[in-house]
Amino acid sequence: MNFITIAKQRCSIRSYTGTKVEPEKLEKILEAAHVAPTAANLQPVRLIVVQSEEGLAKIGQACNIYGAPLAVIVCTDHDKAWVRPFDKKQTGDIDASILTDHMMLQATELGLGTVWVCYFKPDVLKKEFALPANLEAVNILAIGYADEEPASPDRHDQTRIPVSQLVSYDTL
Repeated sequence: MNFITIAKQRCSIRSYTGTKVEPEKLEKILEAAHVAPTAANLQPVRLIVVQSEEGLAKIGQACNIYGAPLAVIVCTDHDKAWVRPFDKKQTGDIDASILTDHMMLQATELGLGTVWVCYFKPDVLKKEFALPANLEAVNILAIGYADEEPASPDRHDQTRIPVSQLVSYDTL
């Protein structure tokens, strides 16, 4: 499958079967995160893979992962993230987002569904997973086998602004 095909097939899944994600598929998803670029190659991201009933219940106190049998809590390490010297912009959220996108696209290629969850209670995750002060949960990626029809790969023509509105050349 080529990249644009995978990108168009990826959609947010909010209903999962009870089928567990095979270890070899999880390994490929984590490998995709491992090779993702980060600012200055500082790799200030930590992943918490949650598959146990107990762990999933802890996440359930913070947010809805729609019955997914697997979730990855994507955290940034504020002590390691690169900081742009001109305005002190820290890139940890950006790095975490790049890793998450890589994992989503790899999961899509493997026939799995995902949903990127940012609507969660960070204080609950911090407590339940004993996150140290330097780690911040940026998002949660729910992963599993879809129990719903995926969105049409052709939906972007109707759901996205035209490329002509998205892109400008040499001036805004």
